[in-house]
Amino acid sequence: MNYDIIVVGAGHAGCEAALASARMKKKTLLITSNKKNIADMPCNPSIGGPAKGILVREIDALGGEMGINTDKSLIQLKMLNTKKGPAVQALRAQADKIIYPKEMIKTLENQENLEIKEAFVDDLIVIDNQIYGVILEDQTKINCKAVILTTGTYMKADILVGDKRHPGGPHGEKESKNLSNNLKKYGISIQRLKTGTPQRLDKSTIDFSKLSREDGDKELYSFSFDFNPIYKIDEQEPCYLTYTNEITHKIITDNLTKSSMYGGYVHGVGPRYCPSIEDKVVRFADKERHQLFLEPESRYYDDIYLQGFSTSMPYDIQEEMVHSLVGLENAKILKYAYAIEYDAIDPLEMKKSLENKKISNLFTAGQINGTSGYEEAAAQGLMAGINACLKIDEKSPFILGRDEAYIGVLIDDLTTKGTKEPYRMLTSRAEYRLLLRHDNADIRLRKYGYELGLIEEKRYQKFQEKLNDIEKLKEYLKNNKIVTNENKLLKEMETSTINDGITLYDLLKRPEITINKLLEFNKIPNIYSKELIEQVEIDIKYSGYIEKEKKEIERMKQLEEVKIPENIDYDKVINLASEAKDKLKKVLPISLGQASRISGVNPNDITMLLVYLKKEKKNG
Repeated sequence: MNYDIIVVGAGHAGCEAALASARMKKKTLLITSNKKNIADMPCNPSIGGPAKGILVREIDALGGEMGINTDKSLIQLKMLNTKKGPAVQALRAQADKIIYPKEMIKTLENQENLEIKEAFVDDLIVIDNQIYGVILEDQTKINCKAVILTTGTYMKADILVGDKRHPGGPHGEKESKNLSNNLKKYGISIQRLKTGTPQRLDKSTIDFSKLSREDGDKELYSFSFDFNPIYKIDEQEPCYLTYTNEITHKIITDNLTKSSMYGGYVHGVGPRYCPSIEDKVVRFADKERHQLFLEPESRYYDDIYLQGFSTSMPYDIQEEMVHSLVGLENAKILKYAYAIEYDAIDPLEMKKSLENKKISNLFTAGQINGTSGYEEAAAQGLMAGINACLKIDEKSPFILGRDEAYIGVLIDDLTTKGTKEPYRMLTSRAEYRLLLRHDNADIRLRKYGYELGLIEEKRYQKFQEKLNDIEKLKEYLKNNKIVTNENKLLKEMETSTINDGITLYDLLKRPEITINKLLEFNKIPNIYSKELIEQVEIDIKYSGYIEKEKKEIERMKQLEEVKIPENIDYDKVINLASEAKDKLKKVLPISLGQASRISGVNPNDITMLLVYLKKEKKNG
């Protein structure tokens, strides 16, 4: 059996990697331990959220599947942060846990160049530090040109509840026992991480009358730029809000040592930005309460996900904790919360292409790289699939900059700074977030998807038409004025009058003037989509801030353009601090810009490195 690319693991990273590979005309094999768990959601039944929702839009812009699949399966959708600026707005969907994997499996099975196999991968075929295939648990060998590992939380996975620990992946599935040990023998550094999941409750046993109802938005949205919404606004499933209280906190503090974490039974490092409830109570002791969301998992069964209540407490304590919550006094727990520990690689051992630095043609994506979240995994899977194909074709890797995409921020953070805890994408991680918005992901990235062969001609032409319409509307706004005899109209718009004419373009820069107001007063033709006119409005209103960010990007690009050769000997760089040398040798940055973002490398080190590179170039 011979393939171009083998993808190991069929979670969100594996699905995107396999689809990208197959769509780029590579013979692809997707290996999963259980076909029933393809595109599974073992934790939160949601896609998107702050920053994460923008990742999904970027995946769609490049030709990935997560956005389309979410649109097919959502049961509630919201645009978050609408009262804040456009830089932090993002979609968040409640996805149906039955429909989401069902639709993804259908897409995978219908994809040309793609086969699916049920098996466990125990080892890799590595000769002279290059991949030649995989070895299955039954010692079957399968040859290939590149391997993408997307093992999620399955490598040496342990489930923890109280003082109990037993091997097992999510849902009690069989863990991958041997793969991480075999990665170690190739010199790959392995770290231990932890995550967790909360209880699932029986919907019929919850008193919703005591809870605050949270409905989906009364406006249709979609993650995909090419998928028209198919859900009905009034048929969205509601979520509900409750809070922890003094009794809950007392139960937790009185039994703290019984939890896996505080009892000393956890060895891995947990996610700082998605902590267990006991960790919240300890770390934020001044807080009287913590909010919890009750989220439906599917239209097809009645399990309710208790978001924010992840714990590793014993089952009897979990019963007390849940029943202390308002509305959940009589709630039946269908599935108890647990923590899960697993092996992951040190992401500093990856190139920006997500190829391993020690083994050629070995790529990794998702939680194996130290990240958390479906969206982060899918983004990496897409990029790993693309770059594995490019590597086979002996083409340059596809690497997105921090100024181009949240995907670029994610991968740069992992490969430059590394992580010792499950990494989560946050809006605050992106220094150019006004440019990396929800609304303009296609403008930023669709061209790349088309050039890579992931966006077909019809979709690309639709995108080109959108670009043309944006320019037409901007030109209309620049070429049409409100003159002095229309001051009465300006008063009706509740804005200041003028002594001279003003273009609609400049009028839009006023805070109180919206593009919808111009539509209302028939000042622009009503022929453009809501999404398009909002995009034009953002570009105009925030043009000053956008230009400022672009100037900062140009300044930083000067450092990014100074490339660092792979064979550089950092010991020869005069006056380079010892810590900087150690970090530079480990990260192996490809540019001076990347080197400047490494923790422990200071501006003086960058100056010394620049002097050395100029000298070498002159002598070379």
